[in-house]
Amino acid sequence: MIKSVLPFLSTIAILAMASPSEAKTQCSLLTDAATGGVLSRSGDCDTPMTPASTFKIPLAVMGFDSGILMDAEHPAWEFQEGFADWMENWKTTVTPRYWLEKSVVWYSQELTKRLGSEKFQAYIDAFDYGNKDLGGDPGKDNGLTHAWLGSSLKISPLEQAQFLDRLINRKLGVADSAYDATHDAMPKTALDNGWVVSGKTGTSRLVNADGTPDPDKRQLGWYVGWAEKDARKIIFVHLIIDEKKQETFAGPRAKEEVLKFLPAELDKL
Repeated sequence: MIKSVLPFLSTIAILAMASPSEAKTQCSLLTDAATGGVLSRSGDCDTPMTPASTFKIPLAVMGFDSGILMDAEHPAWEFQEGFADWMENWKTTVTPRYWLEKSVVWYSQELTKRLGSEKFQAYIDAFDYGNKDLGGDPGKDNGLTHAWLGSSLKISPLEQAQFLDRLINRKLGVADSAYDATHDAMPKTALDNGWVVSGKTGTSRLVNADGTPDPDKRQLGWYVGWAEKDARKIIFVHLIIDEKKQETFAGPRAKEEVLKFLPAELDKL
């Protein structure tokens, strides 16, 4: 469990300022996976938001634990007409590693279809993931394939960190092989100071309280995961919200911000 009161790192306060991309930092959070202690926290880390493609992390755990996914390179599923094709690089044969790296929505949806609604909900409940609501859009009966895509499933930044803490400390109640395979398949970035970052981006259009799209077409962007060096693991959750329409995806911009400030913060530990 993540402890709520621990010293903050003073420099993290700069993240609350608007970035050159005209996005504000909604929350930036660092925690220690060994102790559960909060190392730094700024912004609103308690308001639930759609997890968007950060949900691929728990989906990977489900897939490897259930046996639907075998390892980072298997199964390789072929793109088919009718699958989500918003990105050109999704129109190809996709493996678990490629799925996580390129954030391929249709691979997630094919995975949840194979899980089925009952097993999907059972995993969400066991993982205590966010509000655990897989209902989907009202009246559309699409929760199995859309709940995490700007729909019913929501999670706060603090809950994201708590989930990652349970993942890293192997407290999700799944097979050891599922933890190992998820770790292997995660996108990784090696930092110059010897730390290795495993993380997942997520991007979603903002919606109003009544479910209608934000008229300014603003986005929210996540970058969540952990950095490890030797036996030390530090969890990070970073969420940005655009202040006006942007031409680039918010998730990669959130990742860029983390990779700029994280090395210096890790050097202080």
